[in-house]
Amino acid sequence: MKIGVVGIGKMGAAIAERLLALGHEVTVWNRTAEKTKALAKAGAHAAQNPAELVSRCELILSILTDAAAIATAFDGKDGLLSVNVTGKLFVEMSTVRPDTAKALAARINAKGAAMIDCPVGGTVGPAKDGKLFGFVGGDARDVARAKPVLEQLCRRIEHVGAVGAGASMKLAINLPLLVYWQALGESLTLCRNLGLDGKRLIDIISDTSGAPAVLKVRGTAMAGAIDGVEPAQTTFDIDSVRKDLRTMIEEATALGSRLPVVEQALACFDAASQEGMGAKDCAMLPVRWSKLKAG
Repeated sequence: MKIGVVGIGKMGAAIAERLLALGHEVTVWNRTAEKTKALAKAGAHAAQNPAELVSRCELILSILTDAAAIATAFDGKDGLLSVNVTGKLFVEMSTVRPDTAKALAARINAKGAAMIDCPVGGTVGPAKDGKLFGFVGGDARDVARAKPVLEQLCRRIEHVGAVGAGASMKLAINLPLLVYWQALGESLTLCRNLGLDGKRLIDIISDTSGAPAVLKVRGTAMAGAIDGVEPAQTTFDIDSVRKDLRTMIEEATALGSRLPVVEQALACFDAASQEGMGAKDCAMLPVRWSKLKAG
């Protein structure tokens, strides 16, 4: 299939790599063209702009930073919607508010094309292995059209409602995961006087009812971080955590609710970013907190 991938960050690159390995004809585009070079060497076509990409493809996956990046890619000069897209199918995979997905779908529908939203659970490793968890919102017929490709990217797919439902579900599943990094840092604070090394600490914590699944895949990196060794690869940086937490707070406010735990976690992560840690892996957050002194 002729597939376009818009947004070649860590996840977009991993998804494009997976699709190439499966034999799809892949076209990629990114605002920073440098990020497409490795994929071009692997056999992808690097489009000069989104308009070129969409003209070459029948299915377009977009996984972008935020609503502003979506607007640039879709509505900007030479954007995805600047050319004829009649009959094409868009799969929007960014972590954004549901209203952002709904508004984008309306613009796409007005151009004679279709869109579903399918943000995913999982990081770079699962993306390369086709083991993501897809949270899908959209019309059943459009979901069925996308499903053969989504099944190659995801170990599990849940169609949870109309367009925007996938975005709601992604924010919900990310919330306990992201605030857990702060909770873990606070728990490490209580045992820092024991003198245990990182590997032993994480092994103990991982074997309790308070351990989430993330420690199974990030435990080694977390243990190394405790012992002063930063993760070799940044899978999800601190500034991305902050962006997602802000999005959760905005969505809760729109629903007439508050997220006090998220608000406090965001304040802690904001402080880490202000110290220059914004580009570091989120596994460094608990370590930072556990080493802070009162006052």
